[in-house]
Amino acid sequence: MSIFEAIILAIVEGLTEYLPISSTAHMGFTAALMGMEESEYLKMFQVSIQFGAILSIVVLYWKKFFDFKNLKFYYKLAIAVIPALVLGKLLDDKIEAVLGNQIAISTVLVLGGVVLLFVDKWFKNPKITDEKEIPVKKAFIIGFWQCLAMMPGTSRSAASIIGGLTQGLDRKAAAEFSFFLAVPTMLAVTVYSIFVKTWGEGTAHAQKGYEMIMSSNENIMVFIIGNIVAFVVAMIAVKSFITVLTKYGFKFWGWYRIVIGIALLVFFYTQG
Repeated sequence: MSIFEAIILAIVEGLTEYLPISSTAHMGFTAALMGMEESEYLKMFQVSIQFGAILSIVVLYWKKFFDFKNLKFYYKLAIAVIPALVLGKLLDDKIEAVLGNQIAISTVLVLGGVVLLFVDKWFKNPKITDEKEIPVKKAFIIGFWQCLAMMPGTSRSAASIIGGLTQGLDRKAAAEFSFFLAVPTMLAVTVYSIFVKTWGEGTAHAQKGYEMIMSSNENIMVFIIGNIVAFVVAMIAVKSFITVLTKYGFKFWGWYRIVIGIALLVFFYTQG
């Protein structure tokens, strides 16, 4: 992988990770468009640059993450992430099997877009406007909604934000709690994929991807640059998304998913 390819993929990761449009679908499409062959190295790179995206949320909301007097905040995140940890482990093999199916991912992208067209009409009377007002039980329920994103193409952000709306959160509160919940969720996925899956379970494919990243100074540099780019772009994307979502709702993102999803379907059908 060249530095140019790494930067492009990292930009896509940073732009799409926290938006309700599926980073998996976008990175898969981008890699295919650049003629990159699907490999364990590519999969590992895409997982590893999530670290930069994770760090962007911690930096943007550092007062929240380092407010050690507000222990309930950490408790709510810990409770909310449990469903993803349990179901993610149980369904790991099935999720891996779908990751390479771009037709399925593109189809889910379109279907998710249709759902987003109606979300604003379904949830009109929010009662919770701040994370501090979210009860632990509602946080746990939002954690289950997040699990819908285990189907690649669904979007973790979309699933958890809609989950927040079902629990009476307004758009801004739902989006921000989705960002907060992303930190332990994505950190767990990253650690599991790189360390547990690679070394703890001795998965040959995962080991191969990790070893390729660490095999040369050039590959390590690509990894570092990818994380830096994902970090910077994600910070910009999150701030912009909050503004757009608060003012205009989900309809724009719904139409975007539908158009991109159809384009992906046409592209992959013609390629196949």
